[in-house]
Amino acid sequence: MPLDPSHFRPATRLVHGGTERSLHGETAEALFLTSGYVYDDAEQAEATFTGSIDHYQYSRFANPTVGMLEQRLCLLEGAEACRMTATGMAAVNGALLSHLKAGDRVVASRALFGSCHWIVSTLLPKFGIESVFVDGADLDEWRRALSQPTQLVLLETPSNPMLEMVDLPVVAELAHAAGAIVVVDNVFATPLLQQPLRFGADVVVYSCTKHMDGQGRVLGGAVLGRRTWINDVLQPFVRNTGPALSPFNAWLILKGLETLALRVDAASRSAAALADFLAEQPAVTRVWYPTRKDHPQHALAATLMSGGGTMVTFEVAGGKEGAFQMMNGFGLIAISNNLGDSKSLVTHPATTTHMRIGEAERARLGITDGVIRLSVGLEDPEDLKADLQRGLSGVSGVSAVLAAN
Repeated sequence: MPLDPSHFRPATRLVHGGTERSLHGETAEALFLTSGYVYDDAEQAEATFTGSIDHYQYSRFANPTVGMLEQRLCLLEGAEACRMTATGMAAVNGALLSHLKAGDRVVASRALFGSCHWIVSTLLPKFGIESVFVDGADLDEWRRALSQPTQLVLLETPSNPMLEMVDLPVVAELAHAAGAIVVVDNVFATPLLQQPLRFGADVVVYSCTKHMDGQGRVLGGAVLGRRTWINDVLQPFVRNTGPALSPFNAWLILKGLETLALRVDAASRSAAALADFLAEQPAVTRVWYPTRKDHPQHALAATLMSGGGTMVTFEVAGGKEGAFQMMNGFGLIAISNNLGDSKSLVTHPATTTHMRIGEAERARLGITDGVIRLSVGLEDPEDLKADLQRGLSGVSGVSAVLAAN
């Protein structure tokens, strides 16, 4: 008899959770590349559309391969239900627009990924939805903003790219008192290092493109939460607007999940070592990593997260010129705006992911022209240290910094 996968530990759930074998008894999850489904008779088709029986209708609505992925993520996250989307941004957009209407109010942490910031600052107001930004680390700002009725709160913790932490239990309590649901983008932490639902969040969103696939192959997104909200609020939106995840992408993400625990653990250990290494370099003016004691919210990170994660953010001397010189000096680390990959990737947020939020907003977030975001992969950390040193050697400000010290 098969065992209940909810009794397994996370690494086992990542391998076995949600698997449903066909009559052929395959070992690997089956890939159902089909757009539609056949009914035994017209009565069965009618009953399927009325909802009186459970039967697949169309892969824009549901698909067996996608369904296995949704079940596996529920087991990993501790959520009642999940819906997959074509991309991470489709997940964020769906979570917000399915819940909101004209006249509603949203309070969001200012420290958001560039596209998420655009949805809150630009798209929502076009539909008559009020948007309010707060400093995510400032509980007094949250209290002021949530002192009046609000329908939704959006935040990242840790944030992209500055790894800012939000006191999720306190903010969730304030949000619920104001009548809001709390939506958390948990991409940086992954469900292995942080489970927002345990701290009061109502909805968790992911770009599965990142650590879950984690090998630079496919796009995908996920929205997880209570069954009633997923079925009654989100499902009609995704069903009728069509941001469906392809079965092939779902299958690849399923296979990626099998090694997620191994990859996140290895990359996180390397990231912690590289953060310490960078902090010792004269041309590096500051390092942000959640488990380092010099992180401004180190104690909060220790409460919410079981590890520091795979991302390191640091600032080099010389501003944009110094950052570009360092990045162009790498031979192993690739320049890319992606993250959570098995290969180490680096980006310059001020000129890429956060370029369009504007200079003033970047300044408020601490994203200077010298800030670099490093997504640590699975390479040997000693090789990565050597490559970081190679990049630093090309920064023109290094000699001046050395002389000053």
